[in-house]
Amino acid sequence: MSSNSAASSATNRLEGRVAVITGGASGIGECCARQFVKQGAKVVIADIQDELGQSLCKQIGSDETISYIHCDVTSDSDVQNAVDLAVSKYGKLDIMFSNAGIMGKSDGTILATDNEDFRTVLNVNTFGSFLAAKHAARVMIPAKKGCILFTSSVAAVTCLKTPHPYVVSKHAVIGLAKNLCVELGQYGIRVNCISPFAVVTPLAKTALGLMETEKEKIEELVSESANLKGVMLEAEDIAEAAIYLVSDESKYVSGLNLVVDGGFSLTNPSFEIAMKNFHAS
Repeated sequence: MSSNSAASSATNRLEGRVAVITGGASGIGECCARQFVKQGAKVVIADIQDELGQSLCKQIGSDETISYIHCDVTSDSDVQNAVDLAVSKYGKLDIMFSNAGIMGKSDGTILATDNEDFRTVLNVNTFGSFLAAKHAARVMIPAKKGCILFTSSVAAVTCLKTPHPYVVSKHAVIGLAKNLCVELGQYGIRVNCISPFAVVTPLAKTALGLMETEKEKIEELVSESANLKGVMLEAEDIAEAAIYLVSDESKYVSGLNLVVDGGFSLTNPSFEIAMKNFHAS
């Protein structure tokens, strides 16, 4: 392969693919939408943030490459409409990236967890993922190909004293992905997850009770708690992981939960911190 063809391949990794990205109007979803189009894909952003989504489409490209549709992922008809738009407008569906999610309002303790909030978080994060997969499978099974990708969380692979509804919902998403991997493999459909460490997104700011103007505080907090020093996890890193998992580069990868956390989930700094405090006292 010549250097020119190699460079072309590296910059057109999703050439000819059609993708639906739920929660694609902001945060990780927005970054993925930008990068998917940059890599040659045609994208349907499915979100409830209409103004943001429509503005993003105008920024990224033309109507021939990217579209927006209002989509509440807890609504069966909304998710169906998003998939149908991709098929009717762009001819097919290759990629379903179920990325929409919420943190909820809980402060993390079981006694303070509101029952209705618990239901709401699971409805968006878990039921929404189920609907995305169901409607994607509806068109991918006859085509005997496709990729379904979910956004989970590092909170589903290690304990961070994160609010219970969020943790439960993200564990469930990983379980759904693995079960779907087994079922849909016979149709040539791959199913995977990405579990990111903390990325400075609107969701993270809300969860930490911080404003946009306090971005540096969030980055400092994340940097201090991270295992891998000297580099900050960014939404672009998650987009790169997503592109790998939905491209031919991972053509035989299915059932994987790709943890993008710089090794954070492998560490337990409690003893080290206790020793430092002991010697300091």
